[in-house]
Amino acid sequence: MEGERHDRGQAERQPEPRVRVSDGDRDKVVQRLQLAFAEGRLTSEEMDERLELALTSTSHGDLMPAVAGLRDDLVDDVVELKSTGGSVRRAGEWRVPRLLRVASTHGGVRLDLSEGVIDHPEIQIELHVTYGSATIILPRGATAEADEAFAEWGTVTCKVPGRRRPGKLHVRITGELAYGSLKIRHRRTWFGTHR
Repeated sequence: MEGERHDRGQAERQPEPRVRVSDGDRDKVVQRLQLAFAEGRLTSEEMDERLELALTSTSHGDLMPAVAGLRDDLVDDVVELKSTGGSVRRAGEWRVPRLLRVASTHGGVRLDLSEGVIDHPEIQIELHVTYGSATIILPRGATAEADEAFAEWGTVTCKVPGRRRPGKLHVRITGELAYGSLKIRHRRTWFGTHR
């Protein structure tokens, strides 16, 4: 059974103002500012002021004024894929959300992002797999971290760099696999075909 898709628009809990921001947090805010400017919601002067604020922020409290009064389209970009009796597979030119939650009870997971349409500099994939393994295939140059992914009766293997690269996609993989393993790799070419 192919996984079902569920879009959710529930706002996530806001981080504490004193918590320090990461490069990924700053990138998200810059992306929101660019979108707001393109839509005519900010003047060029406001854009310059907010960009400087965003790029020099060290905490979430510093970062919040940079997006004050702007809608957050990124919060709504959450998709859930669920399957109880089969695998969950995505490949080709599919739209990859900012947060992808995958739940599979009896079946594996294979997510090929190498040709996906990805609008965010950083995305998160949250896995909850009971019986089955998961493979995540990333575009060339993408980086990933899987420190928050746990395989109870299996292994977690990440064959891509973990350090972020400017201008390249970064993927955070979290969650758990009870009876299965997780493998993260780049797309590879085998006799002229992509695998």
